Amino acid sequence: MMSEIPVKKKRQCQPGPPLPANPEDHVCFPGVVLCLVEKRMGASRRAFLTALARRKGFCVEGANSERVTHVVSEGNSGEEVVEWMKRNGSRSVGAAGSGPALLDLSWFTESMSAGQPVEIKARHCLTVTVHEETLQGRCQVAAYACQRHTPLAHKNQQLTVTRLNLILEGSQGALEAMAEESLFCGSEGRSLAFSRAASVLKSLPWTVRSLKDLSSLPGIGEHSRRIIQEVLEDGASAEVENVRQSERYQTMKHFTKIFGVGVKTAGRWYQEGLRTISDLQAHHAKLNNAQQAGLLHYRDLNSPVTCSEAEAIVQVVQKAVEQFLHGASVMLTGGFRRGKQTGHDVDLLITHPTEGQEVGLLSKVISWLDSQGFLLYHSTYRNTLQALEDEELSVSAATMDRFDRCFSIFRLSSMTWEHDCELNGSGGAHCRKAVRVDLVVTPYSQFPFALLGWTGSKNFERDLRRFCKREKKMVLNSHTLYHTEKKIFLSAASEEEIFQHLGLDFIPPEQRNA
Repeated sequence: MMSEIPVKKKRQCQPGPPLPANPEDHVCFPGVVLCLVEKRMGASRRAFLTALARRKGFCVEGANSERVTHVVSEGNSGEEVVEWMKRNGSRSVGAAGSGPALLDLSWFTESMSAGQPVEIKARHCLTVTVHEETLQGRCQVAAYACQRHTPLAHKNQQLTVTRLNLILEGSQGALEAMAEESLFCGSEGRSLAFSRAASVLKSLPWTVRSLKDLSSLPGIGEHSRRIIQEVLEDGASAEVENVRQSERYQTMKHFTKIFGVGVKTAGRWYQEGLRTISDLQAHHAKLNNAQQAGLLHYRDLNSPVTCSEAEAIVQVVQKAVEQFLHGASVMLTGGFRRGKQTGHDVDLLITHPTEGQEVGLLSKVISWLDSQGFLLYHSTYRNTLQALEDEELSVSAATMDRFDRCFSIFRLSSMTWEHDCELNGSGGAHCRKAVRVDLVVTPYSQFPFALLGWTGSKNFERDLRRFCKREKKMVLNSHTLYHTEKKIFLSAASEEEIFQHLGLDFIPPEQRNA
């Protein structure tokens, strides 16, 4: 519960410790008064640079001094420097950066080397963008992710993806890390809260620079605000970093990356004292077939799948499908359909324009792929949907897809992959890469719903179904759209028609990265 979260005391905006002049320092440039911005620079480095500047004959004063002519910053934008100066008592800096010169540390470094203030050039200056729109006007953000356009590249990477983790973990962001940790702890509601906050930030067409920018945004709770405040002020959140460094989080993340292992299984292993894959092997942990395969191919399955690799798999599956059902189509969905260049698995939808022709197709395709050595592991499930009017299907938004489906580990050894290996100087044996592949066969009339459901993202789909239930009195799943008050099923020939039924503007796949 939110009340159980310890409230972080808000830090007072103090101008920092005074910067006393050293009597032995001689001011050689009285017309130049420096102010060093402590944000991201840190107190110790600021003190060192202050002493260096004074030894060189420069005058250095605090942010609240009206004599400051040059503001020097390291790693901050012009807007961030303006805000920091104002928080620390400056009256001379205007909203658009008017007043003293806002400079990058490069000007300071060059001046120290020259022993005098160097000429200010364009490359030294920090710019401040003048926003014509009012804060109230730009904060009209829709409450549901299915009403917002969310591109892959967004304006708030710092808040949802920390600089360190861009290098280490790709897309694992600060708020997403907290959502994941909450899920590991069994708090689904708390996890959803962090996920929704991150989703809102990703959709913003402007950059959040202060807590004021969050004032009228939906879905951002107090805990998320505290984390955002830390990132804005310090460049990182101490709470998030503590979570990431904790043994439990690292162990749970490690175990849940094993194919076939969920949060409950990983949690049980952790409670039993297991911490690594070596521990699993040494203690002979009981693994099912999927988990054994996941452990065997752990390294490959946790390597990024490229777009070219996904397309190579599509070609192989298309070839297999054509052998048994001419005219059937294979559609690449998931993150790749949303424009991602890499992913963690490959999701394929298979259908045929003649309803009923797809029945029994999946078993034939899987048998052929297996006989050709493409499958390292597979688990198939038959379609359990007796009729579209199934009562259970019509009343539950959480119903699991009932299509014919196969969850597999694919052995990628296509000519395309082998060619890439040859270019990289790898041997043929190393060109066989294990890749997660999900195959789903859907009747043609249900294909638009399946395509929408399997395209994602998870947050987009979750909010879309929540919107249906709360705002439209409907139930949406990967099979159909059902109106609970009129008690009718609504058919659709495309994703666009589904959005029309819901009264929503169509959001193209590449804008569904909530």
